Amino acid sequence: MPSTSVNRRHLAQWDEVLAPHSLGYRIKLLSQILGRTFQERLEPFGLTTFHWVVLCCLWEEDGLATSTIGERLQQVGGTLTGVLDRMEERGLVRRERDTRDRRIWRIWLTEAGKQLETVLPPIAAEIREQAMAGFSVAERELLSQLIDQAIANLS
Repeated sequence: MPSTSVNRRHLAQWDEVLAPHSLGYRIKLLSQILGRTFQERLEPFGLTTFHWVVLCCLWEEDGLATSTIGERLQQVGGTLTGVLDRMEERGLVRRERDTRDRRIWRIWLTEAGKQLETVLPPIAAEIREQAMAGFSVAERELLSQLIDQAIANLS
C-alpha cells in the first residue's frame, strides 16, 4: 500500500480539480450561498427562487407558452408545471389556452405578479451588489462573460 506522502504528491497535481479548490465546487458554493440569501429575502412574499425566474421570464414577455418558459429556464415540464400550479394558487399568474393551438397553454401575469416587478428586482440587485463588493465594473463584466463562455462550452 502506498504511503500517505506518495498519495498527497499524486493528488497535488490534481489540486485545481479537487474540492474544495475546484472551479465547479466553488461555483456551486457561490450558487448555494446566493440562492440561500435570495430565498431568505423572498420568504416574506411566499416565493421561491424558481418563482423568481419564472416571473423574470414573464416580466420580459408576458403570455409565454409553458414550453417556452421551460426552454428559457432549461427546466423539465413536470417541475415547471408544479411551480406554475403554486404560482396560480397564489394569484401571481393565470393560464389560458392559446387561441390558435388548443394544445398550448399560455401563462399571463396577474396584477399581483406585475406588481412584484417593482419590488423584487431591487432585492436581487442588493444581493448582487453585496456579492460583487470590491469588483470594478470591468471585472463584473468580465466575470459575466467568462461564466457565459463556460456555460456555452459545456452546453
